[in-house]
Amino acid sequence: MNLRSPAFAILFAVSLIAAAGNMALQSVLPAIGREFGLRDTLVSAAFAISALMWTLTSPYWARLSDRLGRKKVIMIGLGGFVASIGGFGLATTAGLQLWLGPLTAFVLMAVARTIYGVFGSASPIAAQAYVADRTSPEQRTQAMSLLASAQGLGTVLGPTFAPLLVLPLVGLAGPMYAFALFAAAVLWVVWRRLPSGEVVRIPSPSGRREAGKGLWKDRRVRDYLLFGLLVTGSQAINISVLGFHVIDVIAQPGSGPEAALPFISIAMFAGAAATLMAQWGLIPLLKLQPADLMRWGAGLALAGNLLTVFAPGYYGVVIGYAVVSMGVGFARPGFTAGSSLEVGPNEQGAVAGLMMSLAGLSFLVPPVVGVALYELAEPAPFIANALLLTGAIALCFSSVRLRRGPPDLPDRDETPSPETPPASQPGPEGGR
Repeated sequence: MNLRSPAFAILFAVSLIAAAGNMALQSVLPAIGREFGLRDTLVSAAFAISALMWTLTSPYWARLSDRLGRKKVIMIGLGGFVASIGGFGLATTAGLQLWLGPLTAFVLMAVARTIYGVFGSASPIAAQAYVADRTSPEQRTQAMSLLASAQGLGTVLGPTFAPLLVLPLVGLAGPMYAFALFAAAVLWVVWRRLPSGEVVRIPSPSGRREAGKGLWKDRRVRDYLLFGLLVTGSQAINISVLGFHVIDVIAQPGSGPEAALPFISIAMFAGAAATLMAQWGLIPLLKLQPADLMRWGAGLALAGNLLTVFAPGYYGVVIGYAVVSMGVGFARPGFTAGSSLEVGPNEQGAVAGLMMSLAGLSFLVPPVVGVALYELAEPAPFIANALLLTGAIALCFSSVRLRRGPPDLPDRDETPSPETPPASQPGPEGGR
């Protein structure tokens, strides 16, 4: 596959629109919850439902794309995204216009997110498999990295444009309607323009049950998984609390939550930009290896949370979130590359599936717990994160496997490539 071909551009747009739409929704969700008068914890549960369904359905879509074809599964996923984000917008409008009670509207919003959790993983999985089918081994790393970078770009564009889409007639539901239309346009282009000629399909690694079964208990990767869960869980708390925190620190008498949207977007943009700077600039420049990436990454994320505790104003929140995001930008390639280098060629699919599952698992419980802690006391979630990240740093030095890093093989370079895809804002919607 030519990376400058129209087919690859279409697949890039598929990944971009999902990431941008979900981050736009994440940026306006706290304001919607406050307008409805709902508890912050209840609002965060809507994303936990999505994460659960994403985790459960991902293997199914991987296997179905082998049987049904990549293009059809991409279209199914995009259709689910359009129905989900459009339904979320309709439920938001119904609540804001008082056509429905706030609790009833929220239930419909949760149903819309559940739809995305069920269908949302279909498109990125099938898109990656489509590229794998049509690229040589020499091309594949560059192709997959470029495709994954669409998610990083989406995490920047989504929250940046979200405030501009809060329009007079539709209000806070505007970004959802806009991204539903964008996704519908991409769906039409996939249907009409994406080639679906038969190729010899490479079965998705997540669909292979025989290779690497029970690998999560294997001593070679167990500590990497634990480290990854601690780090991604802490960042999930940061992402989920951020909007509520910004609304509270800039609150002015007589101003509603909607006034905070530009400030939330700036904070989210700063986090995404810091991650991209780490993975596209600093990692190739510093040539750090997995063990060093994990130590420095966890340390930076810890510093970012402490900064938020001791400098609680708006600028402290933004800078703290950016430092956290940069830290995770270092740490994620460390534990994903390290675990991959620990296992053999026949286990790469299994270990990649385990790394993918962290995205869903980290957004199941930590965001709800983090927002509940925030309701108790403003610094509480960041103190909890500091404890999690202290545990991650301790694991880096107490675990023999993490301390020494992966085996040093003569023909293997452990330094992450400049083409390593960005971690952006990890979650069940992306960042894998």
